[in-house]
Amino acid sequence: MAKKFPLHPKHPERICWGCDRYCSTDSMACGNGSGRTMHPAESLGEDWYLFGDWGFDDADEKPQSTKEEAAH
Repeated sequence: MAKKFPLHPKHPERICWGCDRYCSTDSMACGNGSGRTMHPAESLGEDWYLFGDWGFDDADEKPQSTKEEAAH
């Protein structure tokens, strides 16, 4: 079973998102000579999962800003 893909990781820049290994940037296991794969939130913005069909249910996680607004 594949790991659940996080919608809003705390530090996406510390991980390579190119496969299910989620290696840290200083010890990537692929060894294919390429750089790290960015998390979609880094390139498309925090609401990246709202547009398109990513193939997973986003009902479990909501953007952090929505959680904070609901608390106030």
